[in-house]
Amino acid sequence: MDAQTIIEQLTDYTDKTVFGVWFMIAVSLVFFMQAGFAMVETGFTRAKNAGNIIMKNLMDFCIGTVMFILIGFGLMFGEDLLGFIGQPGFDIFTSYSNFQWDQFIFNLVFCATTSTIVSGAMAERTKFLSYCVYSGIISALIYPIEAHWIWGGGWLAQLGFHDLSGSCAIHMVGGVCALIGAIFVGPRIGKFTKTKDGEIKANAIPGHNLAIGALGVFILWFGWYGFNPAAASTVGQLDSIFLTTTVAPAVATVTCMIFTWLKYGKPDVSMCLNASLAGLVGITAGCDVMDCAGAAVVGIVSGFLVCFGVWLLDHKLHIDDPVGAVAVHMMNGIWGTIAVGLFATETSPGYAIQLESGGIKAEGLFYGGGFEQLGLQLLGFVSVAAWAAVTIIITFAIIKKVLGLRASEQEEILGLDITEHGLVSSYADFAPAMSDASVHGYTKDDAKSVKKVGTPEAPKIPVDQAVVVENYSAPAPDGRPKMTNIVVVFKQQKLQNFIEAMEAIDVKGITVTNVLGCGMQNGQRHYYRGTTVEMNLLPKVKAEIAVCAVPVEKVVAAAKSALYTGNYGDGKMFIYDIENVIKIRTGEEGYNALHDSAEWEKA
Repeated sequence: MDAQTIIEQLTDYTDKTVFGVWFMIAVSLVFFMQAGFAMVETGFTRAKNAGNIIMKNLMDFCIGTVMFILIGFGLMFGEDLLGFIGQPGFDIFTSYSNFQWDQFIFNLVFCATTSTIVSGAMAERTKFLSYCVYSGIISALIYPIEAHWIWGGGWLAQLGFHDLSGSCAIHMVGGVCALIGAIFVGPRIGKFTKTKDGEIKANAIPGHNLAIGALGVFILWFGWYGFNPAAASTVGQLDSIFLTTTVAPAVATVTCMIFTWLKYGKPDVSMCLNASLAGLVGITAGCDVMDCAGAAVVGIVSGFLVCFGVWLLDHKLHIDDPVGAVAVHMMNGIWGTIAVGLFATETSPGYAIQLESGGIKAEGLFYGGGFEQLGLQLLGFVSVAAWAAVTIIITFAIIKKVLGLRASEQEEILGLDITEHGLVSSYADFAPAMSDASVHGYTKDDAKSVKKVGTPEAPKIPVDQAVVVENYSAPAPDGRPKMTNIVVVFKQQKLQNFIEAMEAIDVKGITVTNVLGCGMQNGQRHYYRGTTVEMNLLPKVKAEIAVCAVPVEKVVAAAKSALYTGNYGDGKMFIYDIENVIKIRTGEEGYNALHDSAEWEKA
């Protein structure tokens, strides 16, 4: 054997070793994206659901691993059957020494990303059990089959459809499932309200921690440097993918910043964070076959598209998506898939590699390749979207019928941390959030709403025992309007009912605070890491109302009607005389100070 042959063999061995090591590093980066998704979703939602969201992001990977072992990997990479599915098998158990370990773990972390996307759009109101079921189905059936079409030698791969890292196979599929899931589960309480003229108004429900959300975006961007260039086989291809993966999200974010600055007068932080992810999703399919100019155009469109998507869902379709999963993943997944047919160019190092292997058929439309590749990209997008839509509709319909998909109204108001996991607060003493209901002690009726009041299991008690009234008011002196202060203490989940009842009797001025009180209340026992959590402080809402023209008896009756469920602890009212009321702005006192306040608020 001559020296030249030895050098070639050593070079070949070194290349394979380096590629193998890089491949596993990329796998680790993609796995770390689970932390990014968890942080984005947690930060963009309310504190009372943080633990539930963390649990879901943990379990979709763990459940996905089990399902991918049992059936998913076989359907994706098994022997091709008519271009539609791979033949399921158990080589991971029966032929472990010859198993494709690297391909399994690489595609597993990709699979987990698909089901994670759905969680964000359905956050804060979906049952945990139902989430586990549909997450498992996505990992076992929905994702592996369509991924086989694209990456497992299926019919789309045979035609020359190109999706390097999953704009279509992962992000669009996850986004389609997220959209349909959000429709099935419905909007969060308070997200949409009807105005007096019958129009539906979208209300903002801000996330509780934008810093955590931003950290999640940076983690995801970092992880994308494994997500996109993992399969690069040359240094030039690797470098080019890194460039396009950087340019597209940066341009998308700048585009979004300028647009929101001009439209709303201030650059929108949360929307710009979404735009960074939108640019990353948009470039994922064609990152290896596009140049810098193509990546920049992809970024510009992604920056506008994510703003349009959020607006469309909120104000036209009235679909509640707390984290913007549909706008980021579905819409930009579609755009990224189509963009390959517009901007693929032979000047990119990855183009020749894909052309030789049959991974692409022609350059993009704007680079002289005509409509051939664009037609293939459109065919792939439509086919995969149809598959995802049909299968997830069937999945959600069955889950909704058998298990139920949505948490009860009380569970949603209290938060899924306490009702689903017995977790008083995800932040404990570090950052308690009383405004989001860090709940210490709730009854089964509060949380589950499964027993109707008045049944033998939940006997109804008289309203005077459930809603106690303590009156400390004296009779009014003749000839002088009587002013009265009514203090009502009641359960947090009844706040909206109480406000609506007061508005109905023309009481407009209400002061509301969250309070904690010591008391005894029969409830469920809660545990933290196996240790019983002692709960002595019970959270309530305290509302104070000053009335003069509205009779006290009318307020009491309306409050009882709104708060009464037939259970002990429905509420308590205290009635006191008011000596005087002074309006600081005008100096008015007494009756005039009270009565002008409602009109001033309207103005």
